[in-house]
Amino acid sequence: MKNIGIIVNGVTGRMGTHQHLVRSLLAIRREGGVELSGGERVMPELILVGRSEEKLKRLAAEHGVARWSTSLEECLASEEYPVYFDAQATARRFPDVKSALESGKHVYCEKPLATSIEACLELARLARERGRKNGIVQDKLFLPGMRKLKRLVEGGFFGRILSVRGEFGYWVFEGDWQPAQRPSWNYRKEAGGGMILDMYAHWQYVLEGLFGRVKSLLCHGAIHIPERVDERGVKYPCTADDSSYGMFELASGVLVQLNASWAFRVYRDDLLTIQVDGTEGSAVAGLRDCKVQHRSFTPKPVWNPDVPSALKYRDGWEDVPDNMVFDNAFKTQWEMFLRHVAEDAAFPHGFVEAAKGVQLAELAYESWQKRQWVDVPRLAEV
Repeated sequence: MKNIGIIVNGVTGRMGTHQHLVRSLLAIRREGGVELSGGERVMPELILVGRSEEKLKRLAAEHGVARWSTSLEECLASEEYPVYFDAQATARRFPDVKSALESGKHVYCEKPLATSIEACLELARLARERGRKNGIVQDKLFLPGMRKLKRLVEGGFFGRILSVRGEFGYWVFEGDWQPAQRPSWNYRKEAGGGMILDMYAHWQYVLEGLFGRVKSLLCHGAIHIPERVDERGVKYPCTADDSSYGMFELASGVLVQLNASWAFRVYRDDLLTIQVDGTEGSAVAGLRDCKVQHRSFTPKPVWNPDVPSALKYRDGWEDVPDNMVFDNAFKTQWEMFLRHVAEDAAFPHGFVEAAKGVQLAELAYESWQKRQWVDVPRLAEV
């Protein structure tokens, strides 16, 4: 058994605690580590880092983690921890990731990598110059629903794909009569918040990973809820967009519509649904499930608004079988990154890919500002 020390920064936040600490790293430890290609196993050894001593002590005690620290500088100076992970608020990420790379650490972190394309490329160049492994979280690709959808694409189920439509989001409470279920920094642009910066980093790798490169886009953003109440019960003005409405043209000619909002109520099967329509069939994928309708059993609706429809449209869809065991999406990618560090296994989700996501977000803001389509150029070599 080989140990890999990991500095886990930002672990007291929602994503850091639940998805990365509990459901990924601690789950890997409970399973006896990650198996490498030669049969050897690697075990993550953790030190939790944050700004609140009280929160760190409580979290470490609750989950049986022996080490924690409020001094990132001391942790980065230690040779016990060759890997640095960052799940902080977006605006805090760049300087700490840069310090980690300069300290010789391999770095894995939440997306977006930074708030600008220039900052992302600076980190990508630094990682290359220092010869450090680097990776960005792209969890949506590892969701069961998306993996089933990819299986359909690769198997030719759709024939010629015509269009893709996606909806993401839910109602985030304003924080007055019910506490908000997302942190207040999400709605402050100066803190790195905003639906476009958050979700276009996702849309980029989802679209490219499933359907191909984005050629151009049209985006409109909105601040539907202009004022919210923060964690201290204080009202604040929302300066970051809470909703985005986008269209994308892929290099293949496929047209995509993707909407995302923290200001609407869910009336669909999942918080994220993506529908793909093709000449031979269609599919609707959520987080875990995926349903299909082939052309051979597609119903033939006739428009008549004067009588109730005799067709029950949802009844004409079939479930795509699991055919395999799907693990937690974050945990799956963590295992890939640990193999990448331990034995140089393939890991295609590096900082250059992270930069593509931030590039797409920046172009979306440009499109919104100019109220026009904008092209998505290929990134220059880093």
